[in-house]
Amino acid sequence: MGVRSFEHVGVIVQDLEKVAAFFELLGFHRGDTATVGGEWADRVNGLTGTRVEMVFMTTPDGSGALELSRFIEPVNQDAPTSLPSDTLGLRHIAYRVDGVEELIERVRAAGYDLVRELVNYEDIWLVCYVRGPEGLIVELGERLS
Repeated sequence: MGVRSFEHVGVIVQDLEKVAAFFELLGFHRGDTATVGGEWADRVNGLTGTRVEMVFMTTPDGSGALELSRFIEPVNQDAPTSLPSDTLGLRHIAYRVDGVEELIERVRAAGYDLVRELVNYEDIWLVCYVRGPEGLIVELGERLS
């Protein structure tokens, strides 16, 4: 017995609506917003007085989700940062896309930009990192062959 399948990645955010709108811009489907908390959440999170507003964002093919969560309680005073790509820890998430150049235009029109540039990797992929709200990095890749 062990890992069976991928379920979701949890992303803690300050501005739930702004971050959810960014992922909708990329093509994710938004679920219903819910507020959770209580003793069970305290036990899972190792916190006291947990109350969280959250929404699941899923890919069109249903291959996994992002759980966007904003902690109402306890309050964390840390400000989001735009860490460099080589900072230790979970640094980016990657998605296969269609029409990456058009998607980049939409991203830029919404006020976001690439970390650096769109690259043709060996005529197999067009790939880039997009810097989203709160310093989040999303890798977008379009398969060429």
